[in-house]
Parts: sequence; structure tokens; C-alpha cells
Amino acid sequence: MDHPAIRRFREEGQRAHEWLAGELRQLRAGTASPAMLDRIKVEAYGMLTPLSHLASITTEGTRTLRVSVWDTQLVKTVARAIQEADLGFSVVEDERGVRATIPELTSEMREKLVRQVRALLEEARIRVRRARDDAKEAIIAAERAKELSEEEKFRLLEKLQSLVQEINTSLEELAEAKEAAIRS
Repeated sequence: MDHPAIRRFREEGQRAHEWLAGELRQLRAGTASPAMLDRIKVEAYGMLTPLSHLASITTEGTRTLRVSVWDTQLVKTVARAIQEADLGFSVVEDERGVRATIPELTSEMREKLVRQVRALLEEARIRVRRARDDAKEAIIAAERAKELSEEEKFRLLEKLQSLVQEINTSLEELAEAKEAAIRS
């Protein structure tokens, strides 16, 4: 059975991994993905509403997203929200909804996206470091309170470090896969 500090660290590491995966899904790599529009909120019915609550989002080909708005009165509002999100899409409205086309990635844009991936990776690593520091403090405090022996403390700290390395490796793999998709 793991020490509570190790369990909390595992949970925080998993959250950091899930956060990074979600952020990377929203970055465009030249191919369309409905997740790219996840952050968009639309002013509808007197409040900001997530786009996914107002429309279905599907792909049409590799570079086009089709946003089928359920309430046709909101088509113009949805189109404006996508344009204002400044994702670089060209947006065309029709009677059934909105078509958002992703332009080809230029080499400059690819490099900018790679820098974003690296910044997101660093932010995830910072989250892991904070969780590691919290777990380390909890383990040391437990030893001071005589809940753990010195030997148990060192064993837990070694286990914590190996978990940190494991999580950082998985984060790096996620980022490298996204970078490869952007560069291809």
C-alpha cells in the first residue's frame, strides 16, 4: 500500500498528463479536429455557452470542420465566435451552419506551434514539480512526526523520484508526437 503522499502525487501526475493531452488536442497540426473548437464560447440565450452545447462539430475532409448549429438563428453568432477566437480559420456560413477551413501551415506557423507545444510541456512539468515538492514535504513531515522511519522515508523518496521520471517521460512522448504531427 502506497503512502498517501505518493497516491496524491500519482493523481496529480495523471491530471498533468490529461491536461497536456487536452491542450495538445486543441492545437492544429494541419488536419481538422473537432477538439480544436472546444474552447470556443458563444453568446447565446443571454449567456456564454460552449459551442459543443449549441452545435455538432464534424470533419469534412482533412482541413475542414462542419459546425451544424441546432438553432439556425444562432448561425451568424457562431460564425462570429469562431472568427473572434482567432484560430486562423476561414469561416463561411450557410443555411445549415458554418464551415471552418484550416489554411495550410507555413513553416513560420509550424515553428510557432512547436514553440507552443514546448511551452505547454514546460507548464505540465511545472505542475509535476509542484506535486513532487508537496509529496516530498509530506513524506519528510511524516518522518519528523515519527510516522515513518528514516529508511521508509528514503524508500518513499526514491519511489517518488522514479514516478517523476516516469511521468515526465510520458509528457515528453506526448509533446514529441504532437511536434512530429505539426512538422509533417
